[in-house]
Amino acid sequence: MAERRIGLIMNGVTGRMGMNQHLIRSIAAIRADGGVKLANGDTIMPDPVIVGRNKAKLEALAKAHGITRVSTDLDACLADPKDEIFFDAATTQMRAGLLRKAIAAGKHIYCEKPTADNLADALDVARLAKAAGIKNGVVQDKLFLPGLRKLKMVIDSGFLGRICSVKGEFGYWVFEGELQPAQRPSWNYKKAEGGGIILDMLCHWRYVLDNLFGNVEAVSCLGAVHIPERIGEDGKPYKADADDAAYATFQLEGGAIAHINSSWVTRVRRDDLVTFQVDGTHGSAICGLQKCWTQSRVATPKPVWNPDQPQTIDFFAGWQEVPTTTDFPNGFRVQWEEFLKHVAGERADYPWDLMAGAKGVQLAEAGLKSWAERRWIDLPKLTA
Repeated sequence: MAERRIGLIMNGVTGRMGMNQHLIRSIAAIRADGGVKLANGDTIMPDPVIVGRNKAKLEALAKAHGITRVSTDLDACLADPKDEIFFDAATTQMRAGLLRKAIAAGKHIYCEKPTADNLADALDVARLAKAAGIKNGVVQDKLFLPGLRKLKMVIDSGFLGRICSVKGEFGYWVFEGELQPAQRPSWNYKKAEGGGIILDMLCHWRYVLDNLFGNVEAVSCLGAVHIPERIGEDGKPYKADADDAAYATFQLEGGAIAHINSSWVTRVRRDDLVTFQVDGTHGSAICGLQKCWTQSRVATPKPVWNPDQPQTIDFFAGWQEVPTTTDFPNGFRVQWEEFLKHVAGERADYPWDLMAGAKGVQLAEAGLKSWAERRWIDLPKLTA
């Protein structure tokens, strides 16, 4: 049994998502647990160098989590043959350019979504990676959430029958900065800085819909800027001109219809920050981040509409929770481990690649076009 070092260039991990999910809960956790075990008994040990502009911040972060290498010189890191993978979780607007540089340097690519802020760039980097023969992956974390994995098991079992519809509710109230500080960065609400919930979340909904319910064939989307002014990190007001809510309907291959509301301007009264309800001919299921419930055809109540009397049916009582029969580790970590195995050669297939990322950008771009033109937009199949 041998340990194989894999060098990682990690760019953008001083931000909230990059630091918490990718550095701390994924790479640092993998290192603390002795690496990723391969089927032949060998171990992959990721060796990251974290890259950014603020050296003091990088050094403090590295020291806190057992990382020995930091750098403020990305070009030098890309030129170092000892590091095989380039990872990016920095700003969306810069991503395509950074990925091109990394591909030109011969690095394998793993990155956050969206892979670009427009479809042309997303397709370009996917095609460049394919032509260069490098391995590549895009974060599609929600596929690895316990709730959605349980839902996938329910679907695969045939319990639902033919799927008729999917209803998704995502979001929570992001404070404007007056009553309480905002819990999301201000760039999320600035169009010029790549903000907007359509670009952010429709990339997620593409891989969720495609992988669980059926390929997305068309979209009708209405965006909104419900709160036009917010308070920034400097305590000063700024114009929030990027969409903070999206109301989208999707036509899926096979005939199912999906509707997903995405909002940073909603107060939660549901089981989780995101829920998906799937209704089929033989049963229904609803899941959140962690849990999943089902209701079969024979257990479905038979309500009668009568607004003049109090409702006598407890509609929650007729649902059965899908039991947790296995441990579900952090979804970001699971996908990191699978990508590291892919780079190491253990798994040849890796479906969550830059072309899958381009499909997410395609849907987001179509959603923005649908909003602007107030019409349905068809999604042609993309080719590498």
